[in-house]
Order: sequence, then C-alpha cells, then structure tokens
Amino acid sequence: MSKSTFRILFYVRKNQVNKEGKASIMIRLTINGNTSQFSSKLEVEPELWDVKGQKMSGSSLKARQFNSLLDDVRTSLKNHFHDIETHEAYVTAEKVRNAFLGITIRQQTLLGTFRKHNEDVQKLVGISKSVATYAKYDRCMRRLEEFMQAKYRIKDIALKEISHVFITDFETYLRTESGCNENTTAKFMQTFRMIIIMAKNNGWIFADPFINYKIRLKRVDRGYLTEPEITKILKKQFTCKRLEQVCDVFIFACFTGLAYIDVRNLTKENIQTSFDGKLWIMTARQKTDTAVTVPLLKVPQAILKKYEGTQPDGRLLPVLSNQKLNSYLKEIGDLCGITKNITFHVARHTFATTMTLAKGVPIETVSKMLGHTNIITTQIYARITNDKIGRDMQVLSGQLGEIEKIALEAQL
Repeated sequence: MSKSTFRILFYVRKNQVNKEGKASIMIRLTINGNTSQFSSKLEVEPELWDVKGQKMSGSSLKARQFNSLLDDVRTSLKNHFHDIETHEAYVTAEKVRNAFLGITIRQQTLLGTFRKHNEDVQKLVGISKSVATYAKYDRCMRRLEEFMQAKYRIKDIALKEISHVFITDFETYLRTESGCNENTTAKFMQTFRMIIIMAKNNGWIFADPFINYKIRLKRVDRGYLTEPEITKILKKQFTCKRLEQVCDVFIFACFTGLAYIDVRNLTKENIQTSFDGKLWIMTARQKTDTAVTVPLLKVPQAILKKYEGTQPDGRLLPVLSNQKLNSYLKEIGDLCGITKNITFHVARHTFATTMTLAKGVPIETVSKMLGHTNIITTQIYARITNDKIGRDMQVLSGQLGEIEKIALEAQL
C-alpha cells in the first residue's frame, strides 16, 4: 500500500461572525486528494487571524494559549489519521473527521477478533481443546499478521473492510511468500473463514466476504504399508534397542489404528474387558474427544505385555517425541528396504487399509474404531487395494455361475 498524503488547513469563516465578533475556525482535511471540511469548535476575531501562519497573530498570553489549542487539534487529527492508517485497510478524510468529532465507535478488527478467539481457545486446552487446535489458530493469525504487514503495510484491518480481493491476496501470499502447498493453504483459508463466520454470527459483519470464494482441498493418496512391507519390518532383527522400541510402537499402531498422541497417552485404565470377555482399548481421541473402542488383537497384546510395568507415569508404551519417532522410522524403512516415506501416521493409514478394509471389515466398523465422526473422513484414509478387488470379484464370479453359463452359451 502506498503512503497516504495528509494535509491540514485551518481557515476562518469571515462572512459568518457571531454577536461577540468572532468567527469559527474551520478545518479542511485533504487525504489522497479527497477533502472533508468541518468546524474545529474554536472561534477567533477575524482581524486577529494570521492566514499564512494559520494561527492567532501576536505573542500575547491569549494568543499563545489559543495557538496551543490549535496545536492540540492538529496533533489529535494526526493521531487519528495514523491510528486508522495502521489498523484499517484504507484511510479517508471522512474517517479522520468522524473519529475527531467522536461520531464513530472503534470497529471490530480481524486480528483483534482472532486474538480474543485464540485466548478463549487457549483457556480450554486440556478441557475441550487440544494444544494442536490452539497451535492451528495461532499459526493462521500470525500468517495473517505477516501478510497484512507485507502486502498493505497495516497492523490490522476492520472486519467490515475484508473483501474478496483481500482473501485472494492472502491465498496468493501463502502460496508464494510462505511457500505453502495447495492443501496447507486450503487449511489456513478454512481457519480464516471460521473467524469470519464467527464475526458474522456475532453481528459484527453482515456480508460474508467468502461468499464467492471456493476453498479447494486436493485429494492426496495417503501412504500406507502393504502386508509384505509389514512382514519385512516384523522379521527384521534390530541390534539397537531404540529402533526395536520404535518398531514395536509403530506395529502397535498398525494393529490398533490409534493416532500418535493417543498411543502416547495410553494407560492401564484404557485397557478393559468388554462385553465379549476380551480385552479392548477404550479411550477418547485427544484431537476430537471422540470415543474410541478397538478390540485388542494378539499382536498389540504381546507388545503391551513386553513393556508392562517399565514405563513412568502409568503409561504402557515407550513413546518418543513425534519428531524422533519419524526420524527413527525413516531409518527402519531404509534397513528393511522400504522406499516409502514412513511416518508414525502411516500406521493409522495402514490399519484403515491393509489391516481392516482389505480384509473385508466394513467401512462403518473401521470408521468407529478410528474415532471418526464422519465416514467421509474414513474414506480419505482408506483405499481399496487391487488384492481386495480381485478377491471380491472372485466371490462375485462364484455367485454369477448360472447366469455366466447362460451368457457364454448364448455367445456360441
């Protein structure tokens, strides 16, 4: 945004003199070529007015006191100008005049609203919100702050002044200056839009600037391990104890579908005997607080038994930080000759695809075990493998035996 031009002119209405022989001192504000004229609420005898100096002439005590008041008016106008220029998308002579006359009330701003929202979310961390949720909002707010400073040279913007252009400019900034990919950008835009929806629901704005803007999420084929790749990891003997522990925790997640944070937080209280007399994992996802119930199969049972009573704070497994886990998993992948980029979250995808759907487990059941509230989310995680398609079609072929025989005879 280019620097605004700003000029103040004081002049006297000599043709409108009151009974005391005084005339009003008027103000003419000029900002970027647009003007606004209004009274300063000060009066002076026309003959004592210095037109060139824009002040009362002379050096008397009265003149000095009067000119000091004029300086205060000038300073007040400048302060209003700089405040509006800093916090809003653009500044006009009318806005400065209204602020000086006390006509307008300070509008709700984007970052002011965002900051208050984030403070509320932070208070709920550990109650109904996760640290990751707060971090998501905080990152988006900081990106918006950086964008407005870089693009418009402003520190904030009134909610009412957010336009379609502002939104598309932010998207462009994320893709270029911030180097975000398509989906990361879309996530930022979704978070930004949530704040706008909140502002609209609170009556701070009436029109939705996102009305003609479409957030596009690119479908990504999320990585997972096949059964032969899991077998390679299971058969590998690790000489390093740390790699062995990381492998165990990863395999545990492959057989349970738990996310990293939920595996880390797993305690003895989360392992319970269910209606069928067998052990189940019964917990709640930290991310969404959704209930998760997963039957504990033989492999994860064996892993839990291996580490029973060895971990502090009542935790069941030796879970490192997510960053360290992913680093060690990359090493495990290299040692096992697996070229895929293995991260801990790949275990969750593997559970959804290789361990369940590919084995004929209905997607509704998989969705419940993953703790998803919407089956569409499960569809994103899970792919139907060619092996499953082949087996399903083999079953179908057996069921079509009679009609296939008739169709083939008709071709002869």
